[in-house]
Amino acid sequence: MLLTTKTTILTNFWVHRSQRDVSLGRENGVLFFNPSSRISILSPGVNKSCTINCGSLSLNRTINHQILDRNVEICRFCEVGNLKNAMELFSLSENIDLDSRTYCTMLQLCAELKSLRDGQRVHSFIRSKGVEIDSILGVKLVFMYVNCGDLEAGRRVFDKVANEKVFLWNLMINEYAKIGNFQESIFLFQKMQELGVEVNSHTFSCVLKCFGAVGRVVEGERAHGYLLKMGFGSYNTVVNSLISFYFKCGRIGSAGKLFDELTDRDVITWNSMISGYIANGFNEKGIEVFIEMLGFGVEVDLVTAVCVLAACANIGSLSLTKALHAYGTKARFDSKMKFTNTLLDVYSKCGDMDSAICVFENMGERSVVSWTSMIAGYAREGTSAEAICLFRDMNKEGIHPDNFIVTSVLHACACNGSLENGKEVHNYIRENNMQSSLFVSNALMDMYAKCGSMEDALLVFSQMPSKDIVSWNTMIGGYSKNSLPNEALKLFVEMQRDLKPDSVTMTCILPACASLAALDKGREMHGQILRNGFSSDRYVTNALVDMYVKCGVLVLARSLFDMIHVKDLVSWTVMIAGYGMHGFGREAIATFSEMRRAGVEPDEVSFVSILYACSHSGLLDEGWRLYNIMVHDCKIKSKLEHYACMVDLFARAGKLSEAYKFITNMPIQPDATVWGALLCGCRIYHDVKLAEKVAEHVFDLEPENTGYYVLLANIYTEAEKWEEVKKLRERIGRRGLRKNPGCSWIEIKGSVHIFVAGDNAHPQAKRIETFLKKFRTRMKEEGYFPKMKYALINADEMEKEAALCGHSEKLAVAFGVLNLPPGKTIRVSKNLRVCGDCHEMIKFMSEKVGSEIVLRDSNRFHHFKDGCCSCRGYW
Repeated sequence: MLLTTKTTILTNFWVHRSQRDVSLGRENGVLFFNPSSRISILSPGVNKSCTINCGSLSLNRTINHQILDRNVEICRFCEVGNLKNAMELFSLSENIDLDSRTYCTMLQLCAELKSLRDGQRVHSFIRSKGVEIDSILGVKLVFMYVNCGDLEAGRRVFDKVANEKVFLWNLMINEYAKIGNFQESIFLFQKMQELGVEVNSHTFSCVLKCFGAVGRVVEGERAHGYLLKMGFGSYNTVVNSLISFYFKCGRIGSAGKLFDELTDRDVITWNSMISGYIANGFNEKGIEVFIEMLGFGVEVDLVTAVCVLAACANIGSLSLTKALHAYGTKARFDSKMKFTNTLLDVYSKCGDMDSAICVFENMGERSVVSWTSMIAGYAREGTSAEAICLFRDMNKEGIHPDNFIVTSVLHACACNGSLENGKEVHNYIRENNMQSSLFVSNALMDMYAKCGSMEDALLVFSQMPSKDIVSWNTMIGGYSKNSLPNEALKLFVEMQRDLKPDSVTMTCILPACASLAALDKGREMHGQILRNGFSSDRYVTNALVDMYVKCGVLVLARSLFDMIHVKDLVSWTVMIAGYGMHGFGREAIATFSEMRRAGVEPDEVSFVSILYACSHSGLLDEGWRLYNIMVHDCKIKSKLEHYACMVDLFARAGKLSEAYKFITNMPIQPDATVWGALLCGCRIYHDVKLAEKVAEHVFDLEPENTGYYVLLANIYTEAEKWEEVKKLRERIGRRGLRKNPGCSWIEIKGSVHIFVAGDNAHPQAKRIETFLKKFRTRMKEEGYFPKMKYALINADEMEKEAALCGHSEKLAVAFGVLNLPPGKTIRVSKNLRVCGDCHEMIKFMSEKVGSEIVLRDSNRFHHFKDGCCSCRGYW
């Protein structure tokens, strides 16, 4: 009875309402009715049966109207972009079956507004209602998920929808390409073909990019043939994609042919050609196409300008950069950050920091990239002070430097050895907890190593939670370059417990073997290089040649050098320097000439090596000829190193007055090395007067360098000017300077034995002393007498002779003779120059013991054999 009454009331409410009596309102997006007080609830004269039947009919109509109105209202909200109200109304529709068009409209708006949460609610509602997901609704669902960033959910829907709409396939192919999953894009393209889904030009444009990205040349060429059959060969978008594909696969000719055959070229076509040539290293060709583009009157856009600027950076073309800068200003590209950032990068890479500063200061808005370009520019110039200043300004403006900027500043500090500035950056890194970045920690170690502070580098290294191959290589290379070869070798052994060395590791460790003249260890490294296939790496082979040169095995160094198929300038220079170091000046000149015939032009370092070789072989005329070739033919401006070589060339040849004149006529201020070369000549030819004059120049320039004081003291000693020696020693004492003691070492069976002048601590000291005394007696019997002037002490003959016998190189050579098999080459290294008496005695020993003795001192190699030395007196 109650149900009937309620039904009657509801029915009569709808039957008797009139437009005037009922007002339809909307509040907060929800429809509502305002019934009038004059509505009669029960109408007289109407029986119950009629009321119920009419009520049922009216109810059905009412519900249908409700559904229709709800669909219309939701769609209207969606059309005006009001997702919030649409979702509120949608949430009140749980008991209403909405139509497919409404779902599609809502999903479209969710996709456009990237509202994944609302889209998921709509999808959940569709599932709960058991709505069939047809091709149209499926497309909208996939589009919503993909556009909202949930590609995985979109793919699940996509796989369930039997859809032949090419739009949906293109969408999925394109989205996978965007996230770099090119293989999946290619798989979908192949699936399309299997299912017979008709492709269009957009399909080809996208999939060709994927083929290019993964270098699938054959599949790309098949796609090319397929699209030609389908008639897409004249579509600009397709041809542009084809051009990009061929460029990415290195098929320059195929890209050029397509371009030449295309009559209707748009700006994208031209940009594809320009960027393609530049990406493949053909910067000049890219610029040529750009000039051709201008000739055809095609309007340059921002992409064109940025591409051509990149080419300018690669080839260092400042003139074209400035022309593009002017063009960009007229075209209002200078308001685009991409253009100004590229300009900054180009100017800084071309070394025009003034123009870079001008662009930077006129920028309305600066990004992290802007600051990075400027700091990187200063880093390339090695001006750490400016880089640090900019780094501070960046912080003041509230822009937080990222890892790349921090490492750029550290690189600037490393380039000019600015340890203080480097430590300031390190403090910033600690304060901002950036040391956890492997990239930053490696840069920190590199900075400390290049600034000569291996203690700080080791501290960073030891605190790193994880280390990669770069970390180990940085430390090993740092130890090698900072004359700490033993530490480098120790770390190399430690590294191999965790990591396998790469080619860079071998390039870093070989100089440590070379520094110690540790031939056995060097050969061990060579074996490791061969086993790991690093011998094809030119850096490794160059380091190997250098190692064998500095270990005194010149024949093996030359053999390796000859095996290098493509020799670069470093390869030639190492070999030339090697011949010079060993006193083979003629061979060095022949190698230099061979290099030039091979089309490799020498640089300033090559000329230092060849001039050094001439000076150490007494080749005065050849040295002058090569110096003139450098200045006049090769147009290389002389630097202090070249002047020092020429002074050394004159001095060793006994042309002391010519050497002095050469120095006074130098267009640049001579440094201590230049004057020091002449001072060495004064010692060779015992010119005390000139030595005193030259020494004052040296002392003014490098007052803390003990080597030059010792050299002058040696000159006074040899002239037996003991009073002058005393005064000089007092002068050294007042300055608190200390002479490095003479030290020599020899490697036998992998163990290095070190000898210091006058040291009797070695286990075989007595045996060595007895051996040397016997040899000294034998020398006297054959007419060789000790050169007492090399004793460098004011004492009687007995004391002088005893002092001479205690020189470290003699001790090391004697140890080698006593402990190596007869005929085995004896290899000794010394930290200072060999003295004249030791030189004579070792010559004598080489003849009597029948073994070759190779002595490497601080200046050069001496090969003693059959009583002769390779230096021929030029040392």
